[in-house]
Amino acid sequence: MLSWYGLFGTFTGIALVTVMTLPLAALVVAVRWRTTGTVRAPLAEVAMVHSTVPMVWMTLLPGSHAGEVIGRVSLVPMRDLASMGSVGIVGNLLVFAALGFFAPLRFPALASVRGVVALAAGCSLLIEVAQFVLLLDRVSSVDDVLLNAAGAGIAAWLSRPWWLTPADGPVPGPRSPRPRRAVRSG
Repeated sequence: MLSWYGLFGTFTGIALVTVMTLPLAALVVAVRWRTTGTVRAPLAEVAMVHSTVPMVWMTLLPGSHAGEVIGRVSLVPMRDLASMGSVGIVGNLLVFAALGFFAPLRFPALASVRGVVALAAGCSLLIEVAQFVLLLDRVSSVDDVLLNAAGAGIAAWLSRPWWLTPADGPVPGPRSPRPRRAVRSG
């Protein structure tokens, strides 16, 4: 039998919950599409949240000695990259990738790679501080911040073609009859 910890306290459990909530996410997009008349904003909102929250959740999972030891802090850039391995590097690049891709589509003020990188770096710094303060037995590393911000920046750069396109128009519905033209007598 699957326990609450198995669902919410492990990487596999978080991935399972994420997949199980996909229909709910699709429903939210559909309802918001029908109420707002546009699909871009609802899709961007739901994709940002549905893809970013599980990644952040995974970064805040406690280690085996959580609460017992103070976590390690690494402030020298590029020192931890070798010990991360390719899975750790790719994982860190993906933490804020969805945020980086969809934020400029949803929020025009963030329609720059520089703005997205700054937002992701700030969010990543908050995560690293939380890992340390909450005694999660995790390494708080500047390399994590750099990789998280770089991943968001790459994703933002990939979404650039859609930044300048106009948002989609109203939801197509049943065609209304054409208005009658006034008949002039004369």
